[in-house]
Amino acid sequence: MIAIADLPALNACLNGISALLLAAGYFFIRRGDMARHRLLMTTAFATSCLFLTSYLIYHYNVGSVPFEKQGWIRPLYFTILITHVVLAATIVPLVLVTLYRAWRKNFDRHRRLARWTFPIWMYVSVTGVVIYWMLYQM
Repeated sequence: MIAIADLPALNACLNGISALLLAAGYFFIRRGDMARHRLLMTTAFATSCLFLTSYLIYHYNVGSVPFEKQGWIRPLYFTILITHVVLAATIVPLVLVTLYRAWRKNFDRHRRLARWTFPIWMYVSVTGVVIYWMLYQM
């Protein structure tokens, strides 16, 4: 069984896996392999849903975790954190609508929105790992 204290590391792993799945999905759609793209993006979505569930469980039990480091790293951390939080809230509806358009086979509209969704989702996934590292490993 996973302890509550282990959830931040799990969350970072899930974010990292999501980023890798997103990159692989992008790679395959650029090569015209829709089947692999669909599988990877659906798996990235499922992984992100697992992350969100784990994240909510952790913060329900622990609350917020203060960043205690001082100096130049502090404003850098908060800059990354603020952009991450704002874009994380933005990405939820973007991902849902982008996936919905693909499932409806409305690929022109899917592609137009995915051009925004992909880089934002990637940023949120990668900065989630960075935030974990800065908060728990530095």
